[in-house]
Amino acid sequence: MLQQLVLLSAAACVAAKTLSNSIDRNKLLLISFDGFRWDYDQDVDTPNLDQLVVDGVKAKYLTPPMLTMTSPSHFTTITGRWVEDHEVVHNMMYDTETNLKVPHKTTLTKSEWWDNGTLPLWITAQDQGLKTASFFFPGGGANYSGQAVNRVVVQNSGHPDDNETEWIQNIDKVMSWFSEEDFDFVALYYGEPDNVGHAKGPNHPDRKKIIQQIDRTIGYLRRAIQQHGLTNSLNVIITSDHGMTTIKKRPMVDEIILNKYLNLITLNSFEILDYGGFGILKPRPGKDFHLGKSQRLPPIVVIADLGFNLNSRFIVYVNKGDHGFHNGEMDMKTIFRAFGPDFKKNLLTEAFDSIHIYPLMCRLLQIQPAPHNGSLAVTQEMLINNSGSRSSVGVSGFLLLLLVFTMVY
Repeated sequence: MLQQLVLLSAAACVAAKTLSNSIDRNKLLLISFDGFRWDYDQDVDTPNLDQLVVDGVKAKYLTPPMLTMTSPSHFTTITGRWVEDHEVVHNMMYDTETNLKVPHKTTLTKSEWWDNGTLPLWITAQDQGLKTASFFFPGGGANYSGQAVNRVVVQNSGHPDDNETEWIQNIDKVMSWFSEEDFDFVALYYGEPDNVGHAKGPNHPDRKKIIQQIDRTIGYLRRAIQQHGLTNSLNVIITSDHGMTTIKKRPMVDEIILNKYLNLITLNSFEILDYGGFGILKPRPGKDFHLGKSQRLPPIVVIADLGFNLNSRFIVYVNKGDHGFHNGEMDMKTIFRAFGPDFKKNLLTEAFDSIHIYPLMCRLLQIQPAPHNGSLAVTQEMLINNSGSRSSVGVSGFLLLLLVFTMVY
């Protein structure tokens, strides 16, 4: 009798694992267009982005976390944690004790900067049997407690961000990962329109041209999904990390140099001030920025008014557009679009914080999320079936039948 019970128990475990692996789960593609401000498609002809409004879900805008910078914001999206929790507090890796500063592109493969105990979606999904990949996405090139993302393509320093031919090739590659190699989740990153926004400003005609290029790329993506037979099995989320604003310069304004007011040489031993306009204030109740618990941020962080870059001892920053400002500013807001078999159509939702994308992605992949700060309640109205996971019912029901059979036997 005991031997039979053991055999039944073993059979139950095998059956549960088999059912878990055969869940009717759709795949997920997350795409980020760096620096895509929430209103960039409103002064440009964008037929493909417009069609997404009809064929899927659009949020009025998305609020990025403080700090409104590339690495901190992307890691919030992929972990569902505030910056003070995941501790990727800057694009550069730095050490306040040694004055070490590592450039952004070099930092992308520095696990010691990303691996702070918070698990990104790639690792959580892999731990539950899924195949995941990162294509240029910030954080994808690091190891987490020694575990790497299944497949990673890291962007090298000096790599051009605006090559439309390469954009198309990247989509083809990702589509083949889904259709030919059965990947479940891929995060794909594009470095535009951030570069154009920095170099020429958000109101420059070249910014409009790059938005049209993005729109053509979205159109190609839709066709590629169909050609690879993924229309009924691939969900797509399109978003960004921050917006962009015009930087005020002479003669419009008298640019501020802090060293004229504070003797920075004697008063501090470390600074990153020639790098945008981000910082922190002591918040009023309910207005917190989720930065106060950070162990990496120095004790004093400065916020610039919108459009003003922070300069420490002399002016070295020449960008005509920038981000890093308060995430409450509309110029820092960004986009959210979603479509696929699990999303409703022709739905316009209210704005929400990017922190909530993570539990939505876990729901779409039907996996148990790691600890996070988001809430599925914010986004579940977007989903056709928003009543809960389909997988848990099938597995638990099967195990219950086995248990009953064991007891009766």
